[in-house]
Formats: sequence, C-alpha cells, structure tokens
Amino acid sequence: MKIAILGAGGCFGNNLADYFSKPGYEVIGIGRSPRKPECFSLGVSYPYYNYHITYENDYVMKVLDDFEPEIIVNFAAQGEGAASFNPDDYWRFYETNCVGLAKLTGQLQKRKYLKKFVHIGTSELYGSVTKPSSEESPILASSPYSASKAAFDLHLMSISKAMKFPMNIIRPSNCYVEGQQLHRIIPKAILCALSGVKLPLHGGGLAKKSYLYSADLNKAIEIVMNNADIGEVYNCGPDEPTSIKEVVERCANITGTTLEKLADITPDRLGQDSIYWLDSSKLKKLGWSQSVMWDEGLAIMCGWIEKYLPQLSALPTNYTMRA
Repeated sequence: MKIAILGAGGCFGNNLADYFSKPGYEVIGIGRSPRKPECFSLGVSYPYYNYHITYENDYVMKVLDDFEPEIIVNFAAQGEGAASFNPDDYWRFYETNCVGLAKLTGQLQKRKYLKKFVHIGTSELYGSVTKPSSEESPILASSPYSASKAAFDLHLMSISKAMKFPMNIIRPSNCYVEGQQLHRIIPKAILCALSGVKLPLHGGGLAKKSYLYSADLNKAIEIVMNNADIGEVYNCGPDEPTSIKEVVERCANITGTTLEKLADITPDRLGQDSIYWLDSSKLKKLGWSQSVMWDEGLAIMCGWIEKYLPQLSALPTNYTMRA
C-alpha cells in the first residue's frame, strides 16, 4: 500500500513514517521545512520532499501524482493555540489550516488513485468540557487555531457527504513523542529537569489535558485507514485527563528530581482551556485501545532527551511563529 504523509517534517509525521517502515507499505513524506537534525529526525529514513502545501501546491501535487498514493495522512497544520491569539497572525492559521488544505482536497477530488484521505484534527475544537466529548458533541472552538481546524473538518464532512470525497477524520488528544518541539510541555519539562533549569508552570498547572503517546495514534491511523467507513470521524485519546501539574511532577520524578525543584508558578497563558477530554468509544469499536501508559511513555521521552542532551540543551524552548 502506498502512503503519503503531509506535514511529515513534524515529529508525528516522522514517527508515523517510521511506524510504516514494515512489509506491505511504501511511504513518502512532504513537509514545509527541510529535514531536521538527527536529534529530532532520529535517523528515520524515507523519501522526503520539502514543499509547502499552501505556497507550493503545484509541486505538492506533482509529487503526489508521480507517487500515486492510495492513502494520504494529513498532519500539515499551523499549530499552537496560544500563538493564534496574536492579531498579526490570526490569518496564518486559516491560510494553512483551511485555505491551503481546501485547495489541496479540491485537486485530490480529481485523482482516481486516492482511496482515502485521513485528516488529523484536534480535540481542542470541543473547547473546555466537564465530561468526555463524543464525535457528536458541539464544536465550541475557543482559539483561532481550533476554529481554523474545525472549519476544515466541516469542509471535509461536507464534500464527503455531497461529493463522496473519501475521507476520515481522527481528532486526537495532546500527543507526545521523541523529536517533539521543545516548547511542548513534556519535552520541555524533562529537558529543564535534566539541565537544571526552572520550568514556568502556567497557572500552577491546574488545567487538565488528555495525553497520548504517539505509538497509540499510529495504531489508530492504521485501523482507520484500513477498517473505517468513508466519512466517519473518530476521537482518539485516553480514558481520563491529567492535570499539567501532574504531568510535570511525573516528568520531575522520572528524572530524579521534584516538582518543587523543577517548576516555578507563573500566570496562566492566554486562552487556556480548563479540561480537554475525549470519548474514544467509537474508535475502540474498531479495535483500538491505548497501550502505552505514562511510565513507559515518559521513560522513552527521557531516554531520547538524555541521548541528545548536549544538542537539545543548546536550543531555545520558546515557540517561534513561522509560515
């Protein structure tokens, strides 16, 4: 089976390419950035094309037409909810997450080789909740980022229903994996702990999020692309959310320090939702289940950062906006 991964320059696309490096699959990746150094790319090797889906749509389509993938998995997105509140950058999230992807799917609609487009959405479009959100829960996006992601989900659902576009949407919880950007809470907390640097804990870490190690998302993608009916949407997350304070404390413990030594309490970040929580029972009916729990996942993350500590500790841990 031929699979093309869009947004393959990111950690999750890179990890999925590694997951599919097994008999029966042929994989290529397309991403807006050149391949990252080994401390992020981790030596994963596959054909990779450096093109931007919004600005270089013709080049992206040329690569896809030459390869003729049966499956396209889309991670490509302008991410980071807090950054999307910058009035100077609102539009960038819609440009990529809506306009660029809508243009791409318009071209793909004409291609006979495509059997399924698996889009990776976000749990954030449900907003802050008090109980697990199902796929039928209201969309209550609370940031320009989540609103832009919700808009493309609705676009896909409309063209699937009316025009038979072969798609599925997976809305995962917050995921983590080796090679993740260092401004994300798990790699940042472990890196700070191993480097002896204080971690700012926004709002005391009271917000609760649902976290999933990327191997479990990879399994969900494979199950959906092989077994799901066209047009269906699936949530993918753990049964219970975890407070950010507990996440940071777990990161401290696995590195041999304490929460008090690692973290400083700071004001909460703009637009912070209090709870992200998913009902993944629909996906479980297809045979999916979470298999990597906190201790195992964080041990893997700690091993990655320890291996590349000199390189990673020299890099910034703040988010930088780029097109």
